[in-house]
Amino acid sequence: MRDLPTLRQMDTPLKVLFTGYLTTVAVGYLMALIQILFTHGMADGKFGLSIEDIVYSYYGNRSGTVLETQLNGAMKENASEQERFQIIQWVRDGADKDEYADRGVDKIIKERCVMCHNKESALPDFTNFAVLKELSKQDTGATFSSLTRVSHIHLFGIAFIFMFVGLIFSFAETSSPRLKSLAIGMPYIFLLADILSWWLTKLSPNFALLVILAGSGMAMSFAYMWLVSVLEMWLYPKVFLNAQGEPYPAWEQLLADKYHAYGGPDKVKRLIGFGKDLFATLLPQLLKLWRQLLERVKRK
Repeated sequence: MRDLPTLRQMDTPLKVLFTGYLTTVAVGYLMALIQILFTHGMADGKFGLSIEDIVYSYYGNRSGTVLETQLNGAMKENASEQERFQIIQWVRDGADKDEYADRGVDKIIKERCVMCHNKESALPDFTNFAVLKELSKQDTGATFSSLTRVSHIHLFGIAFIFMFVGLIFSFAETSSPRLKSLAIGMPYIFLLADILSWWLTKLSPNFALLVILAGSGMAMSFAYMWLVSVLEMWLYPKVFLNAQGEPYPAWEQLLADKYHAYGGPDKVKRLIGFGKDLFATLLPQLLKLWRQLLERVKRK
């Protein structure tokens, strides 16, 4: 590996190739985050991703129906308050087929929904009453079949993305081999944890926080590798060299120096002891807050 050129030593065509790929996947990543905000992030009817959004998306809103959850969440902006009330009232009264036209629900569905929910789209076909009737049942979140489909797509697709991002980053020279190995390997761990957290949240809302933590870890790993790779290719002298043209000390070395300067192992032991005491004090309160949050989600 040492016989190969580093990112800053590579020819300009290779730098352009790598930068083009990194820029494209970064824009794709951004679009994926925006898409999450407009789908999962609207599950509770409010913009922005929250624990409640995750619970509703995977575990479901067990106190309501699928149609009701969607009309009060992601589909809230697609119909007026009065129109949503009419549909929800019809659903709560049993979603009877005879009352489907009598209450004017069929006209609302035709005007507001079938433009997207039709035979030609991948969404549920609202021109078929049987499909609509099925969605008037209790909301149990994502189905196992949909989780299976989305899981294998994400595992294959995102694994390929990180393989090439990690390959480019492996030519970086400002990170130690240990740090590079950690940065390259962590996205795969977070990816597996992310997919697993979907299935666990489907079974129990207690795992909803894991979805956000795993997704955040994956994003941070991507951002670190992307930033270091681009900076080394195009801005190495300005970012990584001082005024004398000498490399700045590796930040791992700076941390090690600070570690020993502030007491080294003895200081760490005292901090760990303090952390344990603090954790033991706060844990009961955190568990109480978590239970209250879950109870609020279930009531909704």
